[in-house]
Amino acid sequence: MAKRDNKEKKKSQKEINRENLQGGITLIMKHPLFRGCSPRIITVSKSDIGIGSMCIVSSDGIIRANEDYPLSPKQWSYVLAHNILHLAFGHFDEEKMPGYLITQADGSKVKKVQCEIPLWNMACDIYITKFLSDIKYGQAVNIDSLNLLSGNPDDELKIYQYLQEHNLSGLQNHYGTAAIGTLDMKGLEKPLTYDKSKNQCNRFTRNFTIALATSVSATILEAGGHDHYQYSTPSIGRRAANWFIDHYPLLGGLAAHFKIIEDYHYCNRNDIHVAAIDVTCGEIYLNPTNNFSEEEWKFILAHEYLHAGLQHHNRCNGRNPYLWNVACDFVINGWLAELQVGVMPADGLLYDPDLAGLSAESIYDTLLENIRKYEKLSTFRGFGKGDIIGGSTVANSTGNVTLDEFCKSALSQGLEYHQSTGRGLIPAGLIEEIRSLAMPPIPWDVALAKWFDVYFAPLEKHRSYARPSRRQAATPDIPRPRYIPMEISTDSRTFGVVIDTSGSMDAKTIGKALGTIASYSVAHDVPFARVVFCDAAAYDMGYISVEDIAGRVAVKGRGGTALQPAINTLESAKDFPKDGPILIITDGGIEDHLDVKHEHAYLLPQGNRLPFRAKGQVFYFSE
Repeated sequence: MAKRDNKEKKKSQKEINRENLQGGITLIMKHPLFRGCSPRIITVSKSDIGIGSMCIVSSDGIIRANEDYPLSPKQWSYVLAHNILHLAFGHFDEEKMPGYLITQADGSKVKKVQCEIPLWNMACDIYITKFLSDIKYGQAVNIDSLNLLSGNPDDELKIYQYLQEHNLSGLQNHYGTAAIGTLDMKGLEKPLTYDKSKNQCNRFTRNFTIALATSVSATILEAGGHDHYQYSTPSIGRRAANWFIDHYPLLGGLAAHFKIIEDYHYCNRNDIHVAAIDVTCGEIYLNPTNNFSEEEWKFILAHEYLHAGLQHHNRCNGRNPYLWNVACDFVINGWLAELQVGVMPADGLLYDPDLAGLSAESIYDTLLENIRKYEKLSTFRGFGKGDIIGGSTVANSTGNVTLDEFCKSALSQGLEYHQSTGRGLIPAGLIEEIRSLAMPPIPWDVALAKWFDVYFAPLEKHRSYARPSRRQAATPDIPRPRYIPMEISTDSRTFGVVIDTSGSMDAKTIGKALGTIASYSVAHDVPFARVVFCDAAAYDMGYISVEDIAGRVAVKGRGGTALQPAINTLESAKDFPKDGPILIITDGGIEDHLDVKHEHAYLLPQGNRLPFRAKGQVFYFSE
């Protein structure tokens, strides 16, 4: 019993340690300075980083915290802040470290004495310990060593030289967050270098600088009773947005409506690397830590405006949202390249000249054919994420007009004004798409009626004097002709119906589909339809009158989902016409491939999708 109690006690302590670590991470993510550095913190066991080590940081930007180490949340926030500052202060950078190649004013490089890595790690730890003590952050875990800091110099390099002069060993470092004799910085043997000619820099240092400047500015303005945004000069992103309002009528209306949000805290929390748009909220999010020019921001903003104007957030229609986003990106970036709006950035861009002229729907079907290749592309939001945030905006409105209607109207009016003023050529595909969005969509039942018209043209009527004839009361002795339809050939005027009766199809959905078939069959003088119900097996119901289809047929099945047996049954039937069309009614939860030799079409509930690229037409019905 005692052993059992001890075991439960140890387990409870481990859970407490992990909860404290999560509490420390929460404190870090609430602090504007450390959260702004975009740290990547992962929890590991003590065996992964060494017994006695609290936390270590590697040159790739990953911070590994020992979830088994007993610290309070405030102590964990201190330890995590210590490791974040290693990245923010550039302690892995070649130009910061002593003893590596240093570029001179004339462009030459001189190699200095080799850096003592343990001593450099210790110097950096001392500098960070003093920094955290000065800002009074968290609860120090190496407080016993603070007395040695008062006489030390005030930057890492001078501290490093001080340690060398006094013959101190980095292996006796009490200031770090790793076990004594080990380093809390992994990867110092391969310092990081940046090509400044290509605008490369340490993103952690850049983010920390921006966070520090923003926090100081906001604090000063708040102390003076002022609004921070009221006194800030327009950012490069806002200047790019204003350019559309003043100089580019095609997108000027959309630019005037959307609010530009340049909040790196929000971008970090929502994994927005460059930009994203939320049409529902009328906001575009720009990550200000990117070093893009104003012309590049124009391209990025135009990209987001077109997402809104072309209703890409509402045209997904049950497709994979990310792949649909990628397909739309390919289309938009191709058009912007033709329009020459701004400068195309190299980061987070999906552009392929081979896809020019294709619609987003066509490109989406292409992506589906090789989904593993395309499922992790990088959009403006980031790797494997779409830059379209949110969904339909039906319930939101601007005045008496929904946001969707406003965006479509703004883009349509912008096109007319852009063309009337001769502001430049616009790709034909973009013009066609803008104008098609301005037209009211064809209802699904009208589209389905047109499909019936193709295969079942209205029967011609002819006059007949055969009884019964119509007579008028004024002249009862005079027989008059009447119009009668031509004789109906059942073999030539019939079609097949395959109905998915699996468990995923509800009775209301099936009833809606059957009622639709019955009404159009009557309207097109089709007396009978060959009906096959199918779930895991096919149930051939033979030819059924359209009136029976409307409501007097007992649905069989309700098992699994496999439609191919029903297709095979119908196409192999000797009494089914070789050219008879087939209407397949399903919710899309079927096998990944259907082999249908006859002309055919699919009828699905709105929002559902087929798991393959359909060869026949697809109709989506709504309730």
